[in-house]
Amino acid sequence: MSRILTPRGSRTRAPRALAAATLLGTALAGTLGAGLPIADAAPAPSAAPTAAPTAAPTGKGAARAGIRKIPLHFKVKVGPQRAQVCDIVGDLYLPSTASSRRRVPAVLTTNGFGGSKNDQADAGRALAARGYAVLSYSGLGFGGSSCAITLDDPQFDGIAASQLVGFLGGARGIAFRDAAHTQPVPPLTVVQRDRRDHRGTARANDPRVGTYGFSYGGGFQFALASVDSRVDALIPFITWNDLSYSLAPNNTGQTSGVTSSTPGVTKLLWAAGFSGLGVAADLRNNQVPDLPCPNFATFVCPALITAGTTGYLQPGDRAALRRASVASYVSKVRVPTLLIQGQRDTLFNLNEATATYRALRRQGTEARMVWYQGGHSGPAAPGEFDWTKPTGTYLPSRVLAWFDRHLKDRKVDVGPRFAYFRDWVRYSGNARKAYATSSIFPVGTTRTWRLSGTNALTTGTAKAGTQSLLVPGAGLPTRLDEFDVLGNFVGPVPNIVSDLPGTAASWSTAPLSAPLRVAGAPTVRLKVDAPAAVAQAAGPAGQLVLFVKVADVGPDGKAKLINGLEAPVRVPDATKPFTVRLPAIVHEFARGHRLQLVVAGGSINYRGGVLPGPVTIASGAAQTLSLPVVR
Repeated sequence: MSRILTPRGSRTRAPRALAAATLLGTALAGTLGAGLPIADAAPAPSAAPTAAPTAAPTGKGAARAGIRKIPLHFKVKVGPQRAQVCDIVGDLYLPSTASSRRRVPAVLTTNGFGGSKNDQADAGRALAARGYAVLSYSGLGFGGSSCAITLDDPQFDGIAASQLVGFLGGARGIAFRDAAHTQPVPPLTVVQRDRRDHRGTARANDPRVGTYGFSYGGGFQFALASVDSRVDALIPFITWNDLSYSLAPNNTGQTSGVTSSTPGVTKLLWAAGFSGLGVAADLRNNQVPDLPCPNFATFVCPALITAGTTGYLQPGDRAALRRASVASYVSKVRVPTLLIQGQRDTLFNLNEATATYRALRRQGTEARMVWYQGGHSGPAAPGEFDWTKPTGTYLPSRVLAWFDRHLKDRKVDVGPRFAYFRDWVRYSGNARKAYATSSIFPVGTTRTWRLSGTNALTTGTAKAGTQSLLVPGAGLPTRLDEFDVLGNFVGPVPNIVSDLPGTAASWSTAPLSAPLRVAGAPTVRLKVDAPAAVAQAAGPAGQLVLFVKVADVGPDGKAKLINGLEAPVRVPDATKPFTVRLPAIVHEFARGHRLQLVVAGGSINYRGGVLPGPVTIASGAAQTLSLPVVR
């Protein structure tokens, strides 16, 4: 997946006080939008999207394919009482052959965080060329659409999208030619309609419709499906399961999926990026930023500021973030879902898609999952994603197959239950050959190493020994070289493990005699000795915070993280053993390299522990690292 190029509108000069946040927001728009390269074209003339649309085609490709692009405004009512009116801007892409006699299924899509309806232009044209009506819209608070950014809350973003589904199904009074909603558009009559929804209930204005989108444009799909049973298929890319985990993860004490009973550790740079994007979005929409919280739901900025200060989210803020997360309402999502998550992603890691996948499968909902190379922290591999070559690259072909099966009722192969990209496999053209497939999940065979002696990992008998590290306290980092939030903007981060001397402990295998290939989440079981643990009775501020990571050590002795991924843990009780489930990886440790486990006292990307102090880790049979090993 290529880095998105955000649309450039009229420029607004930002006050100096906003300059830093705006610059960061602009830089991160590509990372959080997570879409495709786009080239803005002049808007097509407005037209009524009836059986015979008259809008001029947009772009040479659209003209060749006979595609109409029709700009529209939508009047939606959102909130628990449907009391707030918002204006949504969107573009409707229609095949020229679509008519009231030759109806087509529809696809609803929206932008990633900080983006706009234009981000899905390539996908809109490609899907329309394949016989779908595509409505791409700017989410609430983004890209010309009004109202606040509510983090894909079902009562706001879900309800708004539901009204767009109604428009696709022929509902009146929703679509207009103007932002003032004075020039109504006739009902849409070219989209195929269903007699009953997927629950078997007859519903008015029920189109045959699927959803598609990246990141924030993935989260809206779950929100919509939880409030509207007319939706027939979902394809969320690189999105979250639990936002409280995404923004402040705890990789120990997890009670369900990625959700932990103990507060996690705040992601400083990602949180700052969200605020910067809010400011940037306001300026792009020619709005004066509402400081100190730019166009967010009122709880968001105070929650991020408090979390950045204390290092963890407050209970009310965790609950609010979970309300905007599929983890809290997955039982209401009963739609066939193709989850596509990125291996290079320090915002929404593979464990989030895994949690959603397992929850859907557990309740009997059809679900499949793909782990591709790209994500919020780095680009896709060649041949993985290109909407200008939808049948010649792996992910668009999976998208098309999913929609063809569930929206067109075609008997096509929708792909394996689980597939993952392997960067050690050589190929040319379509990346399909680099994907391993499986009819089951998880994959691999568990192999376990024990901490041995002073610095070794062994599969044999563990020897006695200890290592100590210092937690610096005050939330300070132990290295300053890796800013994970900029990975997709500046390219993959170097990922060199370079914690300051004395602030990390590590254990390594001997050089490998054969390649070691891993596909899944590493698991670490530890017992530590931390005198500062006496303060843990005071609550999260007194609890021990550590950062656990797996590294690949080359023959040159340099240790590299896998895709910049590490596992922050706020230990519930440091006097007892605890288990750490690290973010999943797909990686080959080459012959001659060494596998390394690192436990550090801080990270530049997180607000670490408050209290300083030493931590001692003894080797032994119960101190282990386990990996899911594949062929």
